[in-house]
Formats: sequence, C-alpha cells, structure tokens
Amino acid sequence: MSKASIYSIAVSPERGQLKKEICEAEIITDFGIKNDGHAGAWGRQITCLNRQSVIDATNKYDLKMSPGDFAENMQIENMDFSHLSVGSKIKLGDEVIIEITQIGKEDHPSIVTETFGISLLPSEGLFCRVLRGGIIKKGDSAEIIA
Repeated sequence: MSKASIYSIAVSPERGQLKKEICEAEIITDFGIKNDGHAGAWGRQITCLNRQSVIDATNKYDLKMSPGDFAENMQIENMDFSHLSVGSKIKLGDEVIIEITQIGKEDHPSIVTETFGISLLPSEGLFCRVLRGGIIKKGDSAEIIA
C-alpha cells in the first residue's frame, strides 16, 4: 500500500458553507486552520475524511464533487481509519500533530445534505484538535503516531 498523504485541504470563511480547496494551510496550535470558519477553542478544529470513502460515495451516488464539498478540511488517502479511535494522533507533514476528539457526529440538515443529498461526516468524519501547528501542503505525508 502507498504511504498515507494529504490529498486535499479545504477551508470556508464561515460555518454552514461548502469549503474551497487550497494548496497550503497554516495550522495553528489549539485553534485549527487559519482562515477557516470552524477554527476556534473547541474539540472540532479540523475535520478529516478518508479519500477512498469520498470516492466510494461519489461513485455510488453518481455525484460530481470537489474537495471540501463534504464540509471536510482534509481528505487523507491511503490511511486505514478503522484503526483510529478518540485520542489517536496523526502527524501531518513534518511538524503538525492533530488528535482525534470525536468520530462522527449527530446528523442534522446542512448545506452538504441539502446540496448533495448525502453527508459522510455523521458516520465517518474525524474531528480533531491541533496539538502542534505548522504549515501543511497537499501531498504531505500523514502518519498515525499514537
């Protein structure tokens, strides 16, 4: 299997909006992604999805979606999320470390379900807080460290 990596990074200026892909992001300790509406002093600073789950869902429902359309900040490819649990830590790039605080969330009407009729965050989203910040880019490595 290929090494895990960051497939995409996406942000939105406010909550309740679809996110737009960016190539590089500044990750701020105990805050989240600079210029993202979900950043702040809480446990869901960064949201991650498994790239393969996104591919499977878009194929199953014949959707044309771009990174960020599921309201995720990051898609990570070639990482088995089934081994992750609350408290697991993931290193992104050379310095960023995030910790999973929640897996999935209560489903509620959102811009994603209204637009596409499906959302992956309630069942598969990894909600994380930032333990150590830094700069990440598309293609950077992603590694489970604890």
